[in-house]
Amino acid sequence: MSTLPTIALLGGGQLGRMFIENALRFPLQVLVIDPDPEAPCASLASDLRTGDLLNEQVILEHTRNADVVGIEIEHVSVQAMQRLKAMGKRVIPDPDVLRIIQDKGSQKRFYQEHGIPTSPFVLIGSRDELHAHTDLLPGFLKSRSGGYDGRGVMALRTGTDIAGAFEGPCVLEKQVDVAMELAVIVVRDSHGQQVTYDPVEMVFDPVLNLVDHLRAPARIAEPVERQARSLAMRVADAFGAPGIYAVELFLTRTGELLVNETAPRAHNSGHHTIEACASSQFDQLLRLYLGWPLGDTTLRSHAAMINLVGEGGKGSPMIEGAEKVLELSAAYPHLYGKKETRNGRKMGHVTVMAATHEALDHAIATVKAHCHVVPARPITTT
Repeated sequence: MSTLPTIALLGGGQLGRMFIENALRFPLQVLVIDPDPEAPCASLASDLRTGDLLNEQVILEHTRNADVVGIEIEHVSVQAMQRLKAMGKRVIPDPDVLRIIQDKGSQKRFYQEHGIPTSPFVLIGSRDELHAHTDLLPGFLKSRSGGYDGRGVMALRTGTDIAGAFEGPCVLEKQVDVAMELAVIVVRDSHGQQVTYDPVEMVFDPVLNLVDHLRAPARIAEPVERQARSLAMRVADAFGAPGIYAVELFLTRTGELLVNETAPRAHNSGHHTIEACASSQFDQLLRLYLGWPLGDTTLRSHAAMINLVGEGGKGSPMIEGAEKVLELSAAYPHLYGKKETRNGRKMGHVTVMAATHEALDHAIATVKAHCHVVPARPITTT
């Protein structure tokens, strides 16, 4: 058995890959389990085991020799994590936190019970129950479990939309008049100390319902920034366990801040921190795992992160327009190592940095105009 610190990561996607890219600076092992033998972490992990993340016994076997157990996706066995914690392993996020967050209904009730402002909602057991809650329309129907990257969410405008609604347990959430969607990442250590990153402004793709791009710092007044940080820290305080909390917020047109959702892991809203901050969200996660001091979250300059999603159908991925992006003075492409691209699939991102919001606008526009991930064209011979 190795004497190096050993971290077992549940999930081998792009978040795990970016975590390992940072962790490789140190003498340690990162063991990964994922259903896909060609997951993005495969080429970087100390060891990758294929297995079902919801299978308690598979996870217990995978983490047997680990000192620390973490996740890069929420859809894992909470029961396994509870047993690992009982064995004395360091488990982040705490299984009790993960249990709440896995269920969007439990998550909304948690905010309500802790006096954390959130949009009006009701828990729905079946589609027929929606007819009794048309006062919450227009609204959004969210599956209580399993949703990810815009999946498991649908808009209900009027009662006539109910016929096509999800059948299973859901949350019906009243649509609020949103001026801007924000996110604040809070890092909380085992002593209850917390640091936050600058609030970021998120712009969503209206078709794919996932983040198109984000910018930091958000273009909000200083009092709103302070309120956003404070509200995000209240959420982390309420959960009361060490970890990373990516708190997504609605800023309404009347100036109210409402908590939308929280992710207990590294998050899309923090990818820019790799280049834009002294200590990235992935570095902070490593510090939490190993009990090291929290890092510096100061933003070095204006920054933006533009998601690269697949377009043009399925196939082996290739990136177009990278040379145009690299003409920018501070542009950092990240490709996730996924073996197949398909429409709407996250394939990578580009971070850009600039001295002003205007320069950042130009950089964002350049990336969006020129940089695309598409299926590789077949090579023909003559």
